[in-house]
Parts: sequence; C-alpha cells; structure tokens
Amino acid sequence: MDILRRINRRKRRPRPLRWLILLLLALWLGMGLFQALRPLPEGLSVEQPWRPADNVQLLLDQTWQTADGQRHSRQQIFDQVLEIIGQARHLVVLDMFLFNEFAGQNSFRSLSSELSQALISARSRHPGMEVILITDPFNTLYGGVDNPQLRALQQAGVQVVMTPLQQLRASNPLWTGLWSLCCRFVGNSSEGGWLPNPVGQGKVTLRSYLHLANFRANHRKTLVADAGDSWTALVTSGNPHDASSRHSNQALRFDGSAALDLLQTEQAVARLAGLDTRHWPQPAVSQPPATGPRLRVLTEGEVRDALLQLIDSAQPGDRLDMEVFYLSHRPLVEALISARQRGVTIRALLDPNRDAFGREKNGIPNRQVAWDLHRAGIPLRWCATSGEQCHRKWLRLDRADGSSELISGSANFTRRNLDDLNLETDVQLAANRDHPAMADARSAFERLWSNADSITYSLPYEDFADHNVGRYLIYRVMEATGLSTF
Repeated sequence: MDILRRINRRKRRPRPLRWLILLLLALWLGMGLFQALRPLPEGLSVEQPWRPADNVQLLLDQTWQTADGQRHSRQQIFDQVLEIIGQARHLVVLDMFLFNEFAGQNSFRSLSSELSQALISARSRHPGMEVILITDPFNTLYGGVDNPQLRALQQAGVQVVMTPLQQLRASNPLWTGLWSLCCRFVGNSSEGGWLPNPVGQGKVTLRSYLHLANFRANHRKTLVADAGDSWTALVTSGNPHDASSRHSNQALRFDGSAALDLLQTEQAVARLAGLDTRHWPQPAVSQPPATGPRLRVLTEGEVRDALLQLIDSAQPGDRLDMEVFYLSHRPLVEALISARQRGVTIRALLDPNRDAFGREKNGIPNRQVAWDLHRAGIPLRWCATSGEQCHRKWLRLDRADGSSELISGSANFTRRNLDDLNLETDVQLAANRDHPAMADARSAFERLWSNADSITYSLPYEDFADHNVGRYLIYRVMEATGLSTF
C-alpha cells in the first residue's frame, strides 16, 4: 500500500516540463492573437472625401506576344512618374513596394535605376527640395542584402523611409506570434549568409527567411509632388522593379485636392517611422462635389468596403468588368456570385498565376476561385502571359443609367490586401460612362477580352481550368489562415 501511495503522489506532482510547454503555448497563442488584433496605427484604413476629378488620366502598361513569338510592351506609367518628378520644385513623396533590381536579368527596363536617377537629378536641380521615398524592407531582404539604388538615393540626400512593418497587424499570426517571442529582436546582416537568395544570386541569412515568413508588407504604389503652384498625384499597380517591367499594370493620374488627400494618407506611414511631416500641406475642408466627375482616395480596409458596396449596388442591366492579378477574398467572391444571380452582367479577366520571375507557380488562388465563379455562370478568361504577369487590380461598373465607377490601385482582391493587413492605396472614380478615363478603361478591357487586331491577349477558361478538390481546399486554408504569399 505504501508503494501505491508513493506512486500516486508521484503522479499527482506537477511536472515542470509539461507546465513549461503549456506556458510557452499560451504565450505563443496570446502573442499571435495580439499581433492579429492589435489596433491599427492612426491614419490607416481611411476613406477620403469625394473631390472634383481634376485632370484624371488612365495610364496603362501592356505586354503581348504576336503569332511569330515576338513580345511587345507598351509603357505609359513610369514615363509619367518620371515626368511628375521632373516638374517638382518643393516636395516629392514616393511610396513604392518593390524598388530593386532583384531577378532583373533580361528586364525590359531598368526601372529602379531610371527612377533612382530621376530622384537624384531632382535633388540636384533643387537642393532645397524635400524628396522622400517610402518603401518596404523586402527591398533589402530585411537587412540581408545590399540595395545599391537605395544606398545611392541616401547619399544624394533623398530620405529613404523603411516602413516599420512590426506596427501592422499580423498577416500570418501563427508565425508572427512565435517570431515576436523568439526572433524579432535579432538583427540581420548582408554578410555571412549560407542560404540561397530567394530573389537573386548569392547567399542570405536564415534571419531573412524568418522575417519573410511574417508576410507583412507596405504594398502601396503612390506618388505625390508639387507642380509649382498646384499638386499632382499618381496611384498605380506597378512597381519600379526591373523584373516587373514587362508586367501589365494600370494607374490613375490626377490633380487638385485629391492629390493632397493622398499626401495626407502618406503622412500616416511616414509618422510610423518617426518622420516629422507637420510642415506638409494639408487638404482643404470642403463639401463634396454635387455634380460632375468625382474621385476619392481609399486605403487598406476601406478599399474592401468600397468594392463590396459597389458590387452590392449593381442591378440588372448593369455591367461589371474586372481584371485582377490575385482574386481570393471570400466576401468579394460571394458578392460577385450574388450580383450574377441578381442579373448583373459580369466578366472576369484573371492572371493564370503560373509565372513568378522565372519560377512556375501552381495556379493558386485564381484557378480555384475561377472554378467558383464558373459554376455560378460568370464568364472568365485568362490573361495570355508569356513570362510576365497580368498585374492589374481594377474593377469597373457601367450602370444602365449611363454612369460608371472605377476602383483602381495597388490592392489585390485578397484577404491580405483588403482586410487591414497590408498597406494599400486605391482610387475610386465616379463619372459618366463617356468620361475619357472610363472610355479608355472600357476599350482596354474590350481589346483584351475580344483579342482585338488578331492578337492573343486572353485565353478561354478551359485553358487553365483546375477542378482539383485538393488544391481548392489548400486555397481555402491558405486564404483563411494567412499561410500564403497572396
């Protein structure tokens, strides 16, 4: 009996290792929840007021391949970016996600070099001008590689602001919770790496990979600059990234009060990094325009809300066209299906998700979402890419009453891009259907959808249809958990 009592007492004793493991799991879970639900910094996820749409221009980059295998690219976006910088006298604020030469062999254009030289030249012409580049730490692999473009800009007096991503909500809370406990305070170095560089030649440290797995990003692509006594701005889906220079992208350029609204949204990001922006001009307080074309700036989760409101407002007789690099956001997919069931005419042009800078992808998430839309009776076509990406992110609604609305910008239609995780900027334009920007957007979509001029811009749904249940389930898990790169 004494032996049994001793065995029972031994069983009832607390086991330190078990309690330590439970404590660590609780800390991991708690930190993951905190990182996923932390309050957004002030000034993010905003809906700016409607403003008069002054001098709005739609800009398009398009790549296509002719029947003899020759690739052609028509470029407008960064030509306009260079022009805007060239006319500035007082302030240039550029916020770009990718600003590097990574994987840039055989690029169509050396966009990062072109833009760097434009910013350096602007500073040289006007030494007192404030030139600020806000960008993402991915451009140095979080301190793991040297970026010669950013180094040259700093040496020329351009303020290079690395977005402090740790202040954003966690896109991948399972990893970020652990990262915050074990690895966040570990620095990085561009020397001594032993792992293959995921975006180029050479080696990088394990710390770069550990940081990358957080999947946080400043994904904005914006420019604001003065034009003497006025202000001009540009919001795009394109990056000044050499390997992206053949991608098909879109941008809206505009002037006036809305440009200062955009500048105000960039102040919020600059403040995260401790930059003093109190001297920057502020937008005027004014009533929204009662008539005529109007425009407003949207960031983060407000892009999602505007997209859902626009789709939900569509009625029978309306036509909705969209062209998207990534489509996976479940509420948005369900809203599209509901609109189709109400009698709205919908067409979706999607990237097949097969090309990623020389690497072949498996089609997730677009091919899986396309299956959902196809079953709902929504016509789909695939961009006919040949190494480049169909990188646009825009949606246009033409109403039966003759009005149109367009939402265009940096945000892919995914959980990460729309649910207050990444930093994003879009513009919403409302005007008559014959407004030049609307007419240009419509004709561009029609050209791609119908393969105008006997050029194969797009392919039928069957060419990349994927009805594999296993991959569909993988997409749903990746979208729900954040364990993905889209």
